[in-house]
Amino acid sequence: MAASPGAFARHSFGTQVRRSPYSEAALRWGATGFSVYNHMYIPRDFGDQVQNFWNLVDEAILCDVAVERQVEITGPDAAEFTQLLCPRDLSTCEVGQCKYVILVDADGGVINDPILLKLAEDHFWLSIADSDVILWAKGVAVHAGLDVTITEPDVSPLQLQGPKSRDILCAAFGEHLRDLRYYRFVEHDWDGVPLVISRTGWSSELGYEIFLRDGTAGDRLWEHLMAVGGPLGLHPGHTSSIRRIEGAMLSYQADMDLSVNPFELGMDRLLDLDIEADFVGKAALRRIRDEGVSRRFVGLVLDGAPLEGSNDDRWPVVHDGEPVGYVTSAVYSPRLDRNIALAIVADAASAIGTTLQVTAGDGSRGAVVSPKPFHDPKKRLAATT
Repeated sequence: MAASPGAFARHSFGTQVRRSPYSEAALRWGATGFSVYNHMYIPRDFGDQVQNFWNLVDEAILCDVAVERQVEITGPDAAEFTQLLCPRDLSTCEVGQCKYVILVDADGGVINDPILLKLAEDHFWLSIADSDVILWAKGVAVHAGLDVTITEPDVSPLQLQGPKSRDILCAAFGEHLRDLRYYRFVEHDWDGVPLVISRTGWSSELGYEIFLRDGTAGDRLWEHLMAVGGPLGLHPGHTSSIRRIEGAMLSYQADMDLSVNPFELGMDRLLDLDIEADFVGKAALRRIRDEGVSRRFVGLVLDGAPLEGSNDDRWPVVHDGEPVGYVTSAVYSPRLDRNIALAIVADAASAIGTTLQVTAGDGSRGAVVSPKPFHDPKKRLAATT
């Protein structure tokens, strides 16, 4: 299953965009389209996105997510500095534990929503979404007066997601991983190649992330997982927009950016504004909490024929003839047999059951504000399976 020499060139934009350690393997295994995320190529197309969705929810998929770069924070003051970046209380975070965190600027705008991994008392990773967190962190460090080192290490994650992912993981790396708890990780030596394996992922399904700590072994790791996992139901794939919207999982740059704050997103559970520790944006977040917000992040069900693909623009939302917001992400869910969307709308138009109009790419559609997530609202598949 070899790619022809120079086959990646038809996807390449030049040296300013980096390949991942898995790019060639993904191409060999059927990737037909790539996007750019964190200045790297990410496979976005393995053919039919609906089949990719069913592969994920019925069996398992392997995704190249090396674009989830790690911002590594080490040094004597690493714990204090990491708390300076995070509005969530990290004081009880244990070595081997992951936490979902929101990073904000001094005005409370969202910079990123990474997964934090605590590798040691003085060693942290922020596994980031699509923004230049390392530059922001280095800027904060300049004036923090703390003894820390901030780097981007040679770490490249893969996502192994779906109901068969646990059996595949154990077949690939050992039965000791079967009892790995949700949002926990272990370090693992795979024939001399260092890995970090976490029970996390961007799918709302049972799943794992495998963080390769030696990029030269990327091709070998991919082929090992496919060789072991193929007979157990593993498919090469890409992160599923259908499943992540079903799960109301946020996508940075699509559903949020610096113009949006965590209270508007309904993510105030991730904010610990009364802890003694200071952090960037604390005063702004307290002010927003006290004043309240004028818009909300909601789920919508859209009328009409199944949407083709996803939205490339933020579709306007209207209530009683007045503009009230915009759709951030939209897709047709074959499982739910309905068009579902995420949107930011005025508070007055955000109540469940409110009827709205959306100017979609193919014309106007009726919409109703609906509970989110649209499927498995308690996230039992990911957390308790």
